[in-house]
Amino acid sequence: MATQSPFSWLADAADALRAKLPTDLPSSFTPPAWAVAEVQQRVVLFLNHVLMHEPAARDRLQRQKGRQVQVCWRDQVFQCQFTPAGLVEFIPAQDGASAADLVLRVNEPSPFALAKTVLQGEKPPIRIEGDVQLAAEVNWLIDHVRWDAEEDLARLIGDAPAHTVVQTGLRVVEALRSFVQQRMTTKAST
Repeated sequence: MATQSPFSWLADAADALRAKLPTDLPSSFTPPAWAVAEVQQRVVLFLNHVLMHEPAARDRLQRQKGRQVQVCWRDQVFQCQFTPAGLVEFIPAQDGASAADLVLRVNEPSPFALAKTVLQGEKPPIRIEGDVQLAAEVNWLIDHVRWDAEEDLARLIGDAPAHTVVQTGLRVVEALRSFVQQRMTTKAST
C-alpha cells in the first residue's frame, strides 16, 4: 500500500507556483544590485562565523591568503579572497576586476533543480577553472566544515530546547529528502 507523504501539499504548492511563474524568469526578474550585495555580505559573515569554530579549516585557509575564488551562477557572480586570519573577505563587483585564482561555475540554471539537488544531499554540477590545489582546499572545506546550528541556538534558548529544535528540523529535512526522492522515482517510472 502506497502512503501519501505528509508534505504532499508542499509539492502541490510548488507545482502551482511553478505553473504561475513566467517561463523567461531569468530575463524578467533581476534582483536590485543593493539586494545582491547585501546577500553576498551576509553570506561572508555566515561563512566567517562557521570558520571561527573550525581551527583546522582556518589553518588551511591561512596558507591560501590572498587567493581569490569566484562563484558564478547564471548572471550572479560572488567573489571573495582568503585573509591571513584564515577567513573570507568579500570583493565587491566593482573591485572584482582582478582575475580569480579559482572560478566555480554552477551548471544548473534552474533554481528548482538546484534546490532539489541540494535537498537530496548531493552537490550540484560545477565547472571548475583555475588552480587545482585551491580547488582541492575548497572541496575539503565543503566536505568537512559544518555549521553547528545546535550550538548557536543553545546560546539563545539553552541546551535542551536547542537539541529538540535541531532534531525536529533534521527529521523534517530527512522527510523532505525522502519525499523528493520518492517523487523523482514515481515520475521516472511514469
